[in-house]
Amino acid sequence: MTIASYAFLILYFIFSGIHLADSWKDDAAARKKTKPFLLIFLILFYVTAARAKGGTENHLLLALITSWLGDVLLIPKGHHWFALGGVAFGASHVFFILVYTQNIIFEGMHWWLVIPIALIYFAVAFAVIVAVQPTTPKIMVGPMYVYLLANATMNSFALMQLITDRTPGTVVAFLGALLFFISDCTLFLVRYYKKNEDLIFHKHFTVMLTYLAGELLIVIGMLMQA
Repeated sequence: MTIASYAFLILYFIFSGIHLADSWKDDAAARKKTKPFLLIFLILFYVTAARAKGGTENHLLLALITSWLGDVLLIPKGHHWFALGGVAFGASHVFFILVYTQNIIFEGMHWWLVIPIALIYFAVAFAVIVAVQPTTPKIMVGPMYVYLLANATMNSFALMQLITDRTPGTVVAFLGALLFFISDCTLFLVRYYKKNEDLIFHKHFTVMLTYLAGELLIVIGMLMQA
């Protein structure tokens, strides 16, 4: 990696640390100030590191850009902003799937392993939606379920990439995808589950810790594969 890539990675850690500290304190106003910058530094880290290794992967770059857009759209309050953020993040999952697909050999895939694990992801997504449905606006339930299914599908493709090419890079990327899924599930519970509002440890702290770690691990994993 170059000096620039290390610098952007350090900035990512610094801003993530500040954001997580504000999330721990549940300081919504302070969190809004740092959130727009988080993925910017990760994008710059990826671009500089990837160019040093031969060039960027456009689908991965688009996945990060749409993730950043999702972050920004989730800052304002309101169900319509939440929905727009979901659309942006849904697009990011599609781009991540396109990244993984390039490294997957479907012939001879261990479907006996992929299908049960994919069903577990889908079952968790269904359970989360069922849990929040009573206190979620009806118009939001369908899109939220579709979104979690998109994330679950992205994770299934990360698993297939791992099965095809069992290397440290695919392991790291798979773990990143898993953390992304956990982040989205906890976000829905923090946002809409009212029976026990302390269910998720420090609420947005857990959401953002898993999200930031997940995005970073996906990027590092794919850089290791480059």
